[in-house]
Amino acid sequence: MASEVQTFYKDKIVFLTGGSGFLGKVIIEKLLRTTEVKRIYVLLRSKSGQDIQERFSAWESHPVFSTLLQSKPKAMHRVTPLCGDCQEPDLGLSNSDRQLLVDEVQVVLHSAATVRFVEPLHIALAINTRATRLMLQLAREMRHLQVFVHVSTAYSNCVEEDIKERFYPELLTCPAAKVLEISESLSPELVDNMAPALLGRFPNTYTYTKALAEQLIQQEAADLPICIFRPGVIIASFKEPVAGWIDNLYGPIAVLYGAAFGVLRITRLNVKAQAGIVPVDFCVNMVLACAWHTAGENIGLRTEPTIYNLTPSDDNLITWGGFRDKAQRLSRNFPLTRMMWVPFLHCTTTPWLFRLVSYFYHLLPGYAIDLFLRLRGKRPRMIKLYDKIHKTIEILAPFVDTSWHFDAENTKSLWRRMSAVDQKLFDFDMQNLNWDEYFIHALAGIRIYLGKEKPGAESLERGQKIFWRFQVLHRILQFTLCSGFAVILWSLIKLLISF
Repeated sequence: MASEVQTFYKDKIVFLTGGSGFLGKVIIEKLLRTTEVKRIYVLLRSKSGQDIQERFSAWESHPVFSTLLQSKPKAMHRVTPLCGDCQEPDLGLSNSDRQLLVDEVQVVLHSAATVRFVEPLHIALAINTRATRLMLQLAREMRHLQVFVHVSTAYSNCVEEDIKERFYPELLTCPAAKVLEISESLSPELVDNMAPALLGRFPNTYTYTKALAEQLIQQEAADLPICIFRPGVIIASFKEPVAGWIDNLYGPIAVLYGAAFGVLRITRLNVKAQAGIVPVDFCVNMVLACAWHTAGENIGLRTEPTIYNLTPSDDNLITWGGFRDKAQRLSRNFPLTRMMWVPFLHCTTTPWLFRLVSYFYHLLPGYAIDLFLRLRGKRPRMIKLYDKIHKTIEILAPFVDTSWHFDAENTKSLWRRMSAVDQKLFDFDMQNLNWDEYFIHALAGIRIYLGKEKPGAESLERGQKIFWRFQVLHRILQFTLCSGFAVILWSLIKLLISF
């Protein structure tokens, strides 16, 4: 017998943006595997010389859909890609496709975004803010619309450290509508030059443009059946669709991968700060639950669209230090066969100390490796790589140095309203997430899906042999350096005594 949430999605027609992204793919998989959704229209753009049909066809060989296609080989027939682009006017939709959406769609899931922190402002505004307004305008025309879920971020108002499930228009230096008006009347270069003044206290264009999008919803969509979902930093899956699935190197996953590869050895990280991380499958489950609940709300009885925060529960928090330590303890169980050195990671919150230590931990070894590559007639790569790594660390620093508190009363209320069956099918209960079990899955997934390692005992055994080989070399190096330092220190002491 179908649960309440499953019953809601039965024979529904869904329009999804961001379907080719990390979160979007898992939304598609979950809908197809656990519900009888009738049709999913996915906004997709041509990319890297591939048209939308070629990109869509490639999904069938993607690991995220493997479990689904084993049980439902024809499941992808219920997905229809539509050519479009959130950066384009009118979302890049043709007139016929737009009319199709207007006539048929009942559920809108808007998850498309550029998550690059250093995205030029004019691009971030187009994708994260203007596209949200265009989606609202399109939704208003939809004849059968039952619900619209806007995926934001828990850090959309990160200039505050205590974040409630409410709107924060007072944090913006200029109203969202005015910013869009400015962006459409000026050249991209001028808009980008205005970024420091417009952003104010916001640390990057991503959080700023997501905050603008929320204000647009507050001001222009209060009469629509809409809600806002604010997840924390989305990381590898816990259990669904496959344990530990990940396909990107964003945020903390890049730190884990860099350390596991033996390349990243020092980073800026406050080990006492709370880590606002959430597994992607929990995010997907909550998106779908939010849609179900919002569709049943009486919007006439509310003053503003409901906002849902999803971050680690106050009763089950994890610090960045805990994140690092759990990963390090398990790294020897899931070693990469292509690691460059034994994995270890030191952390500091002091910028000058990071720069000093990174010179010895990163740059000196990098120059040595590049010299070796040049002598062998190969292209040097390590210094260029470390330049990218250090820039990324600087960009991420504000988010791993501060502890935010996120109110989650609406999220808890939603969880309580779900049946026991739906709580099992669409689990997003961060209070009972077992972090130890999670990291076992996550590190195994990073090894397979990012490290491109073969699953199985043979690959693990080879990785462990390499790990212990580097461990011995690491100890020998430590002993040599300490002995050399002791000799130099003793020589200096003797020199001082002789005076």
